[in-house]
Amino acid sequence: MKLSTKGHYGLRAMFDLALHYSENPIPLKTVAERQQLSENYLEQLIAALRKAGLVNSVRGPQGGYILARRPDEITVGDIIRVLEGPIAPLECVNETDPGDCDQFNYCISRNVWAKVRDSINDVLDSISLADMCLEAEQIEQQRK
Repeated sequence: MKLSTKGHYGLRAMFDLALHYSENPIPLKTVAERQQLSENYLEQLIAALRKAGLVNSVRGPQGGYILARRPDEITVGDIIRVLEGPIAPLECVNETDPGDCDQFNYCISRNVWAKVRDSINDVLDSISLADMCLEAEQIEQQRK
C-alpha cells in the first residue's frame, strides 16, 4: 500500500492547523507557504476535509481555516481515510467494498492481509494531531 500526495500533503496541512490551533483562522496561503505546498492543490484537499467535517472555513478579511475539533480529537486515520479512502493493502480486505473474489470465503492469505490492514488502522487511529504537535515540540527541544 502506498499513500498518494493527497494523504501526505493533507496531513501536513492539518498538522499546520493543529500547531496554530489557538490562533485566528489561518489563510490557506500561509499554510501552503509554511509547509512548502501548492496553494491550488491544498484548496482541493481542504475542500474534502471541510466536507468531512474536519476543518471549518471562516470568510472575511481575517478569514481562513481552523480545525473543526480539538487536535486531540482528530487522528491521522481520520485524515487519511478522507483523502485516500479506506485503508486496505488489497481490495479483498477493503472494509467498505471488498470487491468480487471467487476465493473470498476460503483464501488463507486474505487473513494475513486483513491483519495487515487492521495493524495499519490501529497505528493511524492511535496518533492524533495533538500527538504530532507534541512530538514536533520534543524534536525542536532536542535541536536546541
